[in-house]
Amino acid sequence: MFSSPPPPPSYVPPSLPSRRHLPAAPPRHALALGVGLLLLSLLFALLIRLDRRPFFQGVDERWAAAVDRSSGGASAEPGGFLVVLDRLGGPLGLVLPLVLIGCLCVYGRWRSGLFVLLAAVVANALVVLPVKQLADRPRPPHPWVLVNDGSYPSGQVFGAVTLVIVVAVVVFPPCARRWWWAFGAAYVLAMMGSRTWLHAQWLSDTVAGALLGAGTCLVLWRLLAPLLEAEAERMASNSLWL
Repeated sequence: MFSSPPPPPSYVPPSLPSRRHLPAAPPRHALALGVGLLLLSLLFALLIRLDRRPFFQGVDERWAAAVDRSSGGASAEPGGFLVVLDRLGGPLGLVLPLVLIGCLCVYGRWRSGLFVLLAAVVANALVVLPVKQLADRPRPPHPWVLVNDGSYPSGQVFGAVTLVIVVAVVVFPPCARRWWWAFGAAYVLAMMGSRTWLHAQWLSDTVAGALLGAGTCLVLWRLLAPLLEAEAERMASNSLWL
């Protein structure tokens, strides 16, 4: 007897290219960690509001005295690097994220642009300013640069942290991201040091700015994860504009 011919192989649809690693996916428990950092920052702001001399004021004053001795006291003038950091922490610092947003949108990556806009631009007004008003903390005496009211938290450090995180998420692939994290950490620490060196903020203000910036980015990163994942899949299939 003749055997029946073997059945034709089942059709296997062509697989899409492997998913790229941009933008990066949020870490596990990003939302819980981000909310925790935000609540911690708010708790310390409330503590400052209720007690003008909180338990960490002594550490702030000792750090300020040590910085004052190292800098040469009131006769010293801020150097060029400190001036650059002060300008980057001010309104001029918003130029960098705005340029990044424009570049992302040109290439059809409006979802990443939205993440950068919310984390690095909008949050600076909707998060930092209300916390400043809640704490209402006076600046250290005799700042070397022009400052406004409200020392806690540091808006300059907040901006530095958010810029470092959003760039890591939307710009660098995993192989280069580790080097960016090292550079970003050095930049944030330099910004924190410059604020205390310039007598513009207390040490705890800079720490709070870093915590608030990281918390804000983690929360937005997790909330916008579906949009960012959709963008990553479109990048993998070369269909960003569809």
